[in-house]
Amino acid sequence: MEPSDLLRNGMLQLAASTRVRDFVERAPVSRNVVHRFVPGARTDDAVRAASGLANRHRMSTIDYLGEDTTELRQAQHTRDAYLALIAALAEAGLTADGTAEASLKLSAVGQALPGDGDKISLEHARQICQAAANAGTTVTLDMEDHTTTDATLETLRELRRDFPNVGAVLQAYLHRTEADCADLAHEGSRVRLCKGAYKEPESVAYQSSGEIDKSYVRCLKVLMAGEGYPMIASHDPRLVEIAGALAAKNGRDPKSFEYQMLYGIRPEEQQRIADRGDQMRVYIPYGEEWYGYLMRRMAEKPGNLAFFLRGVATRG
Repeated sequence: MEPSDLLRNGMLQLAASTRVRDFVERAPVSRNVVHRFVPGARTDDAVRAASGLANRHRMSTIDYLGEDTTELRQAQHTRDAYLALIAALAEAGLTADGTAEASLKLSAVGQALPGDGDKISLEHARQICQAAANAGTTVTLDMEDHTTTDATLETLRELRRDFPNVGAVLQAYLHRTEADCADLAHEGSRVRLCKGAYKEPESVAYQSSGEIDKSYVRCLKVLMAGEGYPMIASHDPRLVEIAGALAAKNGRDPKSFEYQMLYGIRPEEQQRIADRGDQMRVYIPYGEEWYGYLMRRMAEKPGNLAFFLRGVATRG
């Protein structure tokens, strides 16, 4: 295993550590440094970030942070937060042409609740999708760890009966994903392809960065050759270049696919892609539950960890 893979696995373990979380949250500088990746805790913070990106010809998809909700009240709170977000985006004029959309984790709206979790999360997601449709935009269902993949795809199928533009997310590090890409690469199907950011066993997921990259390219070939709308979620310059080459090979119009990157990561490259006429969408997370999100971003790219540690060292 390469050193970068060892670091990635270590950071994913830290994402589940309450002790480390408590330390990071108490550090006086932490929240200031985190603002590079998370613009704030309030709806207004997310809308402000989306407006700034729109002014520079970048679209956005917005995630109210939180997952693995185990209380119905919290699931309802998350649903209400999304409804408020969509209303605020509409008021700011960011939804009519899909400039800003929502990204939703089903576990945040009740999927993990005992008993009727799948039913509850579907109903909450349906309400959010309806609000988005009324505002002229849509929702993408984020993918979580592999134990929820089938349930999430089943919810996707249910939602698409009424809201065909609901987006899917597939994770290239899972062995199953190339087949899932083939299933979802049909007309009208929006599919975000990312590498994956959860700690998964060898039985279901590739472990080395090289294997994950090869799987990403195989999956991307399927999506680009299909009739759907691929969303290339990667900061890797090599994969971005390959995506462009595959789009050209398959005769794709620039409006038939888009690139996606995370808020605060490679902003200059984001702008370069937008300025050349390709579609660029930025994933904006907001809210108080930023720790797990931050640790997974650190795991994805060691340079992100270096940035965070430099901030603590120089401002602490």
